[in-house]
This record gives sequence, C-alpha cells and structure tokens, in this order.
Amino acid sequence: MQFPKMILFDYGETLVHEGTFDGIKGIEEVLKYAVKNKYNKTAREIYQVAETINEDLGRFDPKRKHLFQFEVTSVSFYSYLYESQGISLSIPYEEVETIFWNASANGVAMKGIRELLEFLKTKKIRTGVVSNISYRGETLKKHIHELIPNEEFEFFIASSDYVFRKPNKRIFELALEKACLEPNEVWYCGDQYECDIVGAKKVGLTPIWISKEKGVKTDYNGVIISAWDELRKLVLEKENAIINEGKIG
Repeated sequence: MQFPKMILFDYGETLVHEGTFDGIKGIEEVLKYAVKNKYNKTAREIYQVAETINEDLGRFDPKRKHLFQFEVTSVSFYSYLYESQGISLSIPYEEVETIFWNASANGVAMKGIRELLEFLKTKKIRTGVVSNISYRGETLKKHIHELIPNEEFEFFIASSDYVFRKPNKRIFELALEKACLEPNEVWYCGDQYECDIVGAKKVGLTPIWISKEKGVKTDYNGVIISAWDELRKLVLEKENAIINEGKIG
C-alpha cells in the first residue's frame, strides 16, 4: 500500500447518504407532467409495477445485486415503465430522472467528506467518482455538486454511461485509463463489499472499505474504516513514511 496519486470514491453511502427512499413520492412528481394516463394509474400502482420489474432484473436484491453487472439506464427503464402503463409525458426522460431523484431521496453529504476532500486538495491527491447508478453521469455530477459544492472530482463514471457495473473489472479499468495511472497508484473507497472492495481488488487498486461493521467476517484483510477522519490519518501515515525514507522533503 503506497501513498496515493488519486483516490476514487463510490457515490451512495460513501460520498452521500440518500436517506429514506420514497419511490411513490418521486412518481407523484413525475405524473404532474403526464399528458396522457390511459388507465388512470396512480403513483402507487406504477411504483408496484416498477418493483416487479426490478425484481425480475435482480437490481436491488442485496444477495444478487453484485451479480447484476450490466446497467439498465433510467431513460430506458422509465421509457418502458410509463409507456407500458399507457402514460405519455410532456418532458423527456432525461428530465424525468432528475425530477424523480430529487423527490424520492433526500440526500446529504456524508459526515466529514467535505473536510476530507479539502484535505486531499492540500496534499495534491486527485479524486474521482465511480458509481453503479442508472442516472446519467451528467445528472450524477450535478447532484453531487449541489451537496458537496467544494468538490473538484476530475471525472464522474456512472455505470449508466458505460454499460458495466461494479464489480465488473471493466469499469475500474476505465477509471484507470481516464486517470492515466497504474493500479497501485490509486485507492478506491466504497461501502459495499462485493461491488466496491472485491471489484477494486480484482484490478489491483487499493480498496478502502468504509463500513460501520468493522467486525464483519469476510476473507478481506485490507483497510476498513468507519469515518473519513480515519482515511485522513492513513494518508498522513503514508506521507510520513515516505518522508522518513527520504523520498520527499
């Protein structure tokens, strides 16, 4: 484990806590833009259809989601969901994802993340985002910037834009290509063991598992932290080790 030239971050429960998800509320907001509702479907009825589709896909099943390594974009999902229910909207599905996201989730920046990012800037450590998410990368970028205005992420890799989902190695390899760095020069921080930690490890990144359950039993013997100040301490430890070795001064 060496001093990082770049640290990559997962999105949900790593950079941002999404809070309680309310899909019905999100659909209620979207239906305000309906110009046709052939069967007079309610938001609750549409949400139930969406849940059935997601079950078929295995997207959000905790036991299966790491096996789902190809992304279904929000645009294609909404296209099928609303049109299959006889609903036409006055806005494009690219706008629907923002309206739905803002109404269905009350995101807040994770405690200590703003301070950590400012600290990394002072150490000239580059940062980026790699997320399993059906929303477009541009939407993800705007959403994060609203919650963490001081961020200076070099890139935002959303699985919606690039087909592959973590833990598939291709999405991590893409990040390395964009960063123009070798795997051992990059740390990757995430909260999900299979998607983030196992996935990052496959391509040689240094995984940092941010978890509230430090005692969880796995075959992972790497770094586990429960708060962002622990990562800051780790960076300082690595920096001091290099200074002591006389490699920087």
